[in-house]
Amino acid sequence: MSGPDELSVIVAGGGTAGHIEPALAVADALRRLEPTIRLTALGTARGLETTLVPQRGYRLELIPPVPMPRKVNADLFRLPRRVLESVRQTRKVIEQTGADVIVGFGGYVSLPAYLAAGFSRKHRVPIVVHEANAKAGIANKVGARLATRVLAAVPGSGIHARRAPSAELVGIPVRSSITGLDRSAFRAGARAHFGLPQDGPVLLVFGGSQGARSLNEAVSGAAAELAAAGISVLHAHGPKNVLDLPAGAGDGSAPYVAVPYLSRMDLAYAAADVAICRSGAMTVAEVSAVGLPAFYVPLPHGNGEQELNARPVVAQGGGTIVADAQFTSSYIVERVIPAILDGQKLREMGLAAAGAGHRDAANEVARIVLEVARK
Repeated sequence: MSGPDELSVIVAGGGTAGHIEPALAVADALRRLEPTIRLTALGTARGLETTLVPQRGYRLELIPPVPMPRKVNADLFRLPRRVLESVRQTRKVIEQTGADVIVGFGGYVSLPAYLAAGFSRKHRVPIVVHEANAKAGIANKVGARLATRVLAAVPGSGIHARRAPSAELVGIPVRSSITGLDRSAFRAGARAHFGLPQDGPVLLVFGGSQGARSLNEAVSGAAAELAAAGISVLHAHGPKNVLDLPAGAGDGSAPYVAVPYLSRMDLAYAAADVAICRSGAMTVAEVSAVGLPAFYVPLPHGNGEQELNARPVVAQGGGTIVADAQFTSSYIVERVIPAILDGQKLREMGLAAAGAGHRDAANEVARIVLEVARK
């Protein structure tokens, strides 16, 4: 239990990095603003939070996951019982921690947290909801109806608090190691870290924590042309994927460095001059925050939110959206390579990208959470 002068906050954002990273960025900001604060992360045993949360030094409490079935099957009929059990476990965490506020970031961890906090007879807790995507998910739509404050990364997400006409626009919380990154100052060390040359352009390629097959195939298929143009490549292909690189790729003055996963994204951003990536909300937030020009290739399935995530940055001139079906090796040769070799254009795109980001979002969300908790 928290002491009489200590605030206790639960952050709920488990499952994927897109939910966990904003939650941890806000937790870091809360700790900076209020050093005595008690912070607890809510998660499930099968999410990335089991690794990421302890690494960042926060207490993790696990509850049963409540994934939403996408079709009528046996899981759909089991859903009410699973929700009730998860809510019951969450209420225990709320009571044990003496929570003053819950801040949720969507996903199947947030829904039980919202229900437990909003409908508890013994310990009702105010809720702050943050929506990172251009289209709100089911959990945050439910949470918004119970929330004291509703925050969003971009306009048009479709959620708002009960007494507000729209959500408050704050951007996406990004960790300070990214928002405070001076790419030019770290460039030399970052390139040395990955075995990249100090001179010449570097292309960063990543498709999220699991990689992206279409990105992998298109870029590796253009490896010879990239090398011939003097462009080095740093490519995170995903832990379960293998790149089919042509013989000799990676040799010479413009190497092709392929790795399963990038644990130091700050160094990857510092080493690069341009990125090719998906356009998940967190990816767009980080890439724009560091002022890195990008070719965004949205996921070809889902509700189209990835393209919507990238549109504000692209509208500012900080990147280009490419449909997955059009992103081929030929596209890289015809469009990406000429863009990379145009240094002035890249500088203009980098400035535009940085101008489109919200570098202070984590602190802004943390200030709102503290305000709600104190009331």
